[in-house]
Amino acid sequence: MTDAIRVLRDAPLHSRNTFGVAATAPLLAEVADARALPDLLARPEFDTHTPLVLGGGSNLLFAGDPAVPLLALTGQDVCVVRDEGDIAIVRADAGVTWHGFVLRMLDEGFAGLENLALIPGTVGAAPIQNIGAYGIEVREFIHAVESFEPATGRVHRFDATQCAFAYRDSVFKHEPDRYIVTAVEFALPRTPALKLDYAGIGDELVAMGIASPTPRDVAQAVIAIRRRKLPDPAVLGNAGSFFKNPIVMHAQAEALAAEHPGMPVFRGNGPDTRKLSAAWFIDACGWKGHRDGDAGVAPTHALVLVNHGRATGQDLLTLARRIADSVHTRFSVSIEPEPRIVGASW
Repeated sequence: MTDAIRVLRDAPLHSRNTFGVAATAPLLAEVADARALPDLLARPEFDTHTPLVLGGGSNLLFAGDPAVPLLALTGQDVCVVRDEGDIAIVRADAGVTWHGFVLRMLDEGFAGLENLALIPGTVGAAPIQNIGAYGIEVREFIHAVESFEPATGRVHRFDATQCAFAYRDSVFKHEPDRYIVTAVEFALPRTPALKLDYAGIGDELVAMGIASPTPRDVAQAVIAIRRRKLPDPAVLGNAGSFFKNPIVMHAQAEALAAEHPGMPVFRGNGPDTRKLSAAWFIDACGWKGHRDGDAGVAPTHALVLVNHGRATGQDLLTLARRIADSVHTRFSVSIEPEPRIVGASW
């Protein structure tokens, strides 16, 4: 299946990451059909290195040139593999653009993903990060994940339980170089169960004059909110939320809330944990709108690191470390990056 493979040497990555930072890949392979992966990885230039998978480049920070080949899956197939009436199993190739997939599912009468509209990246990246927004996580709708294991040449199919999903986490993130996600199956309902009580969605719908919203209306509300809060990567380089919200024990959250009235506290992964707002901590430390040269923090959202033009990945990483250190010094809370950092360690 060599016609499904395109290999580029010394490939510039400036336009392949949403931060817009300069980096060069020694090799970059574009694969239109995942069945061609064994052929690609048998090539001499690939058989000694597990490639780094590059999706939309929206969850990566190139703090240096990658030392291994890069792989971009470009397949675009989307199909209903099983229709059970109110719920259908929809399979999408890893290379499908996430936002386009969400809108297509809404157009075809499927609900569930509307709160995840306008998240950058690809379908293949969604389960790795267990993407989430506005009270929804993608794990709630994932039926299975198909993957390829380069070390063994085996194809694996993980059901939702085997994916070990947690907050911004999965088995694929814990073992980032072991599996290549090739496709994802979603269980999508036709009857919506809308979630409107998170981060102003209800207020946005009221402002839109919509009293009885459809899933498409909710998606449009989410898109409007995100566009107000988050800079467009095409205009101002960024990777969306750079830091994960920290998960702490209930007792620590209570102590912090008592000391800092108004600090947001959310349910954690279990009864003894709470999720705190990384944006609140960063804002409280005075970082919103801060700028060091061309590396900065968005003036509209404290979680978003931005490239004002010529910042390097190392510039952005240095700023991120300073932010995290300041939060820990003031609040004794550790915040960690969401994007995968390439070419340096956190």
